[in-house]
Amino acid sequence: MSSNKKADLAGPGISTYEEVAKILPSGYKPLFNRIDTQRAVFAVKRYIEDHLCQALNLDMVQVPLIVDKASGVNDYLDRDGSRTPVEFPCGLGLEKRIEAQVVQAATKWKRMALSQFECKPGEGICTDMRAVRKDYFLDHDHSSYVDQWDWEQRITPAERNLDYLKNTVREIWKVIRDAGLHVQDIFPALAKGGYPPIPEDITFIHAEDLLAEYPGLPRKQRETAILQKHPAVFIIGIGWVLKDGYPHEMRAADYDDWVADTSGETRRETHGLNGDILVWNPVTRRRHELSSMGIRVTKDTLKVQLKLSGQEEFLKLPYHQAILNDKIPLSIGGGIGQARTYMYLLRTAHLGEVTVSVWPKQLKDICAAKNIRVLE
Repeated sequence: MSSNKKADLAGPGISTYEEVAKILPSGYKPLFNRIDTQRAVFAVKRYIEDHLCQALNLDMVQVPLIVDKASGVNDYLDRDGSRTPVEFPCGLGLEKRIEAQVVQAATKWKRMALSQFECKPGEGICTDMRAVRKDYFLDHDHSSYVDQWDWEQRITPAERNLDYLKNTVREIWKVIRDAGLHVQDIFPALAKGGYPPIPEDITFIHAEDLLAEYPGLPRKQRETAILQKHPAVFIIGIGWVLKDGYPHEMRAADYDDWVADTSGETRRETHGLNGDILVWNPVTRRRHELSSMGIRVTKDTLKVQLKLSGQEEFLKLPYHQAILNDKIPLSIGGGIGQARTYMYLLRTAHLGEVTVSVWPKQLKDICAAKNIRVLE
């Protein structure tokens, strides 16, 4: 069982196309044709961008697709070095060309951008972020092309607590749910598809408590089990090593704070001011992650997390130096997967029905056999 738990830390991909063929639904019938699906996608997109900004006091801003490698701003997604960005030289005519990277997420850039856009506490930014993640297994809900609402809000030291985190999650969940109800009003077929209603409330559970409830199960199976009871959950404390000797999932060491001691708030031994929003997808009948988010590291917790991750050399990079020298404000932020959200709210079986990317022939053949029409 310990080997299963260790293998489960790398991410939620399925890993073989034989398994993908088993999990994709049989007898699937899309609720819309392709053009109506796109109309619904953009109805959801407009609603979420407008209402997320209203709920969290954010402004939409431009976001980079490429960053300078030397800045340390790119997101490595994990802490074992297994997911590396696309790199290329750019800048003709320069004596030394810029070593550029395609972003994997805008997590670190957003925090620096709070100063660039002169955000005060309680104010923030939201982006229509596009990224490339080449080291994913491509299945029904993972693509090498990624689009997210990457957002960040400046906070005060007093707001670095679980209550502030939970209240923010509730605001985000309300926006997502209301977007679903909004698009159902526009496209009544969504409400008549025979699927259960979008949950009104989101349930909070700490990763340590989830482990205690299902001690023998690997992480993804624990998530699947809790979603049978609560179809929308926020799992708190992802990254800290739990009582079984493993973190709930690997987390990068230099953005979310997963070492902060929260025992004063929970009255038991707990760590972490971050987490994931997961839902039960009634179409695929599987766990479905919508968002990863959290209160960001301080200069003290950054040093601890990099030491635990064996990445202390990162402290020399400009981004990390800015945190150490109080040049970057305290913040909370996250990324909401756009295609994942469309897939969930529009009741599709595959990301490729709502977004365009590259897909391997094996996957396209499996989808065609199951009446799933992916876009290319």
